[in-house]
Amino acid sequence: MSDRRQRQKEQRKAKRAAERKAAQRSELYRRLVTGLIFGAIVIAIFVLPGLIGTNDSGLPRSYADYRSQPTACGAEAPPPETPMTYTEPVPQGDITPTSSVTATVATSCGEIVIELDAANFPATVNSFVFLAREGFYDGQVFHRVVEDFVIQGGDPEANGTGGPGYVIEDEFPEGDFEFSEGIVAMANRGARSTGSQFFIVIGDRAQFLVPGFNILGTIASGGETLDKIAAIETGVAPGSVERSLPLESVYIESITISVDGS
Repeated sequence: MSDRRQRQKEQRKAKRAAERKAAQRSELYRRLVTGLIFGAIVIAIFVLPGLIGTNDSGLPRSYADYRSQPTACGAEAPPPETPMTYTEPVPQGDITPTSSVTATVATSCGEIVIELDAANFPATVNSFVFLAREGFYDGQVFHRVVEDFVIQGGDPEANGTGGPGYVIEDEFPEGDFEFSEGIVAMANRGARSTGSQFFIVIGDRAQFLVPGFNILGTIASGGETLDKIAAIETGVAPGSVERSLPLESVYIESITISVDGS
């Protein structure tokens, strides 16, 4: 009897092991099928629009492309930008931590006034003021307009790759800083890559940005201008998932710096 019971015990053990293996195979199959379905959904939602977006062949991908398309808000295109390259920004002697500094950005759709934060981000403000006074931004375009997110400009190449020829030090805000509508900050590709490109927050989606961008200041006035720019039709570049390329060109005509009300 003991031998029989032992055989029955071993048979039950082998049966349970076989059932576990069958269950594992079933779970693996279920996960594979789920993964394939999820992957197909991701491709359909995020990848295909970037690959087969409408009218992508006519989208602007360079400064020359922007010069060849209509100017936004019924305006006339200003004189073309003058390419400028520098090794470093020249210190602006009138910009101190106690200075009240504003930048009035004249665009194709109206003016935007930015209060620059020289007290907390002195290197960032000094560089921006230097470039503005040099005329670096004159004739450039806003090359990126993302609904409920940001408007971005300051790139002489107009494709997200250009800069002034130098980078400035990182002046990131505190870790609990939150990007909200009206914040103006410098774009970058990571640490030690801040140059001339800047973005203006126009919606709630920016709250998910990490505090890894130099802050330039906040919008003092020009909300109607920003609304006009945000309303411009945009397209999705081939290979991208972001609808952000303006189909009408918004130019930075000039940037005027005012210090302590002067």
